[in-house]
Amino acid sequence: MLTYTSTQVSPTLATRLRSMPKVEIHVHLEGAIDAQTVYSMAQRNQVTLPVASFEEWKSFYQFRDFPHFIEVYRAASQCMQTPEDFAEMAEQFLKNQSQQNIRYSEAYFSPALHHGKLSNDELLDALAVGAATGEDKYGSRVRFIADISREFSELQSQVLDFALKGQEKGIVIGFGIGGPETGYPPENYTETFAKARSQGLRVVAHAGETEGPPSIWGALNSLQAERIGHGVRCLEDAVLVETLRQKQTPLEVSPQSNYCLSIVSPDQPHPIRQMLDAGLYCTLNSDDPPMFSTDLNNEYLTLAGQEFSWEELWQLNLNTLEATFLGEGEKNLYRAEWQAFLQNL
Repeated sequence: MLTYTSTQVSPTLATRLRSMPKVEIHVHLEGAIDAQTVYSMAQRNQVTLPVASFEEWKSFYQFRDFPHFIEVYRAASQCMQTPEDFAEMAEQFLKNQSQQNIRYSEAYFSPALHHGKLSNDELLDALAVGAATGEDKYGSRVRFIADISREFSELQSQVLDFALKGQEKGIVIGFGIGGPETGYPPENYTETFAKARSQGLRVVAHAGETEGPPSIWGALNSLQAERIGHGVRCLEDAVLVETLRQKQTPLEVSPQSNYCLSIVSPDQPHPIRQMLDAGLYCTLNSDDPPMFSTDLNNEYLTLAGQEFSWEELWQLNLNTLEATFLGEGEKNLYRAEWQAFLQNL
């Protein structure tokens, strides 16, 4: 979709943005797989899709509106059935990330969407195989954030069990909530998040996207979320903005997603400029790239087209690295790589 631009991006800046080493901390594994891969899974698993051909499926995959996006997401998730599917999904994800020079990702995965398909061990082992194979082949790494799909709140304890098992296996690094905000306030998940924190899981929450400041307040106060997924509607509450500024809570901003879902009007610049001017800690991410016809490179180019300088975009890249849940030793390795890139410009 066409979104607001105010300047031409120079070829030099575009090349620099594509080639710089990156990390990404707000991207959904199920929403990051291309239409062709999902269609192949549907065929081999004999899953009936709401289309008659691959061409129709490609068209169906394109973003129309939020209800259709949810329909596509659920249809795609139904196609993923076997351990081989989940291993392929993780490997394919890392191939796509490596092509953008994304060195490390923290990807959301929604176990509730796959409830009853496989045991926790089968699912986690398949993701681990795909992640290891992808890292060996493409040099990009991923750790997962087990995500409660809000509309399946009755499964939240099962999602926590999955996350804790994944933490033991070294593949799950965090615990979160996603899915539709409306009707599913953060307060519904307080107890489960407290258990997750007590077991050493890092905690995040989608908030302040389709719902306003109360959703973010709930994520901060009830869930004690360490990062906020999206969070762009914090600007509607000056006290909340000041709280987020003082705490320096990382906000996982995904501009093209916000444009597609009409959180931001396509004829307006993205409010990340206002957020940064207010001293908020912003990171840049792609959310569900093929479903929003984007990728992380395009998110940087989107802001470049809205008069963000190289220095500002590089700082967003640094912010995203620092906001990861990696330990200091691992961060130091990436910091050195980032510095080497900068010195070689």
